[in-house]
Amino acid sequence: MNPAHVSRTVHDKALGDPLGAEAAEVRGAGAEAIMRKWLRRIRGALGMGFTWAAAWFAVGFVPRWVFGVYTDLPLPLLFGALGFIAGVTFSGLLVLTEGRRRLDQLSLPRVAGWGAIGGVLLSALFVRGASLGWGEVLAISTTFALASAVSASGSLALAGRAVRRELPDSRGDTAEAELTDYEKRKLLGGGN
Repeated sequence: MNPAHVSRTVHDKALGDPLGAEAAEVRGAGAEAIMRKWLRRIRGALGMGFTWAAAWFAVGFVPRWVFGVYTDLPLPLLFGALGFIAGVTFSGLLVLTEGRRRLDQLSLPRVAGWGAIGGVLLSALFVRGASLGWGEVLAISTTFALASAVSASGSLALAGRAVRRELPDSRGDTAEAELTDYEKRKLLGGGN
């Protein structure tokens, strides 16, 4: 038997098992990391919801200005609320299906497809709360699916644009930085 192990065991009994406390601390750190991950996802879902809400709010003015539609409930408010729910739904679908990928790592058809599925789910919730005929259900489902697919594609475009605008890490990680054509010629000795 190892004397260090025996003395540690006796020491642990005398102090009330400090290794158990250390293990609990490690478990607490793991739980903290999981909590940070979920908080980041929730913050991302809310950000996506507010972004879509702003876009759908702006689109809500179109029926009033173009077609002269006036309703008791202002359409921009209704569209904004639906856009928020659609954005959060889309974000939830992405977490469930594409959890390990960032938005800028996905293809446009895939993101548009998940957006359309989120729109159909939103229309199911909307239709469930209202007594509508089959023609109206089909029109609402198609409209929400199309609007969500367009919003998802726009989210992907914004994510791609944000990634292109990022600077390389300040820790000296410049391997991914691209040189301009002038810099390449100058480096190779072809330009002044």
